Amino acid sequence: MYSEKVMDHFSNPRNMGEIENPSGVGTVGNAKCGDIMRMYLDVDEAGVIRDVKFKTFGCGAAVATSSMATELVKGRTVEEALQVTNKAVMEALDGLPPVKVHCSLLAEEAIHAALWDYAKRQGIVIEGLKEPVADISESPPARL
Repeated sequence: MYSEKVMDHFSNPRNMGEIENPSGVGTVGNAKCGDIMRMYLDVDEAGVIRDVKFKTFGCGAAVATSSMATELVKGRTVEEALQVTNKAVMEALDGLPPVKVHCSLLAEEAIHAALWDYAKRQGIVIEGLKEPVADISESPPARL
């Protein structure tokens, strides 16, 4: 049912925890399944994400997608992080069962929510970044 990578990121999550004095924090959830994901960013003066952490309340797929999402944005610029999609998260995990695709969208939206908070705190606009939704069950379907 789950790939080895999903099981590895669930059993050994990367970057779990909080960042003290983060540059940005984003929290999103899915009211239909009860998953909640919070992502913390530490962005340097050049706009590079030097650290990222997450806290997730949810199923194994939610933990695994959170973990993989942090791996995909760490060391990237905020503009590059904005390009990380739910499809990229799923591909990096060697796929998810169809009923768990929403977990990858949760990860994408958590990144965007944290970037939104960062931009707000800095008083900047990140081209292409839209105001995040708090509940992904109200957003458009996942982009596959």
